[in-house]
Amino acid sequence: MSLAFLSPEGAAPARSPMADLTQAAGATYEVRGGWEVATSFGDATAEVAACAETVGFADLSHLGKLELQGAVPDVPLGAAQRTEDGWHCPVTPTRAFVLTTAAPPEDLGGVHVLDVTASFGAMVIAGPLARETFARFCALDLRPKVTPVHAFRPGSVARTPGYVLREAADRYLVLFGAAYGAYFWETVDDAARHLGGRPVGVDALPDIAVAAEESVHA
Repeated sequence: MSLAFLSPEGAAPARSPMADLTQAAGATYEVRGGWEVATSFGDATAEVAACAETVGFADLSHLGKLELQGAVPDVPLGAAQRTEDGWHCPVTPTRAFVLTTAAPPEDLGGVHVLDVTASFGAMVIAGPLARETFARFCALDLRPKVTPVHAFRPGSVARTPGYVLREAADRYLVLFGAAYGAYFWETVDDAARHLGGRPVGVDALPDIAVAAEESVHA
């Protein structure tokens, strides 16, 4: 579905807080849903291979992010719920994030909805060395017995407040304050390259539905 609701008609495309860094790294962009999206870094084969064999990291800041406040849907804390259009991620009993490609709901019956898409950067870190990449800059315990697939963990990520969602066995989505975008990109870039990883465009990422299914049968 389109994210066009996030950009007024005729407005210039929104840019990720990591845009200057992805541009310097050689990204190719497409305008999708009112955002400039880094779709490739010039070598699709190498990007897909990184996600399958080492680690790849992609700017996903264009992902719609809604904050719900009030009588939010009852989902156990610490676990995200997969929806047709994204994820429902509870933070407290009265606060949750919805990560989505769909337009925000018009009425949730007493729940206040804030569009915080531009307030948070987002990055996917994917591949068999994803957890080892995190270990170089993040103190969160991401071992499977502590952070299973679909776990949603708030905490310090690269010494900044953030959230980590384990979308699949080897795929993590990270949310962080937009003001830290450049710093976060540089931190992950340094950690991943030491492990043979690289930046990848969003088109190189495995389909999340396929990745989730593989996690179930792993």
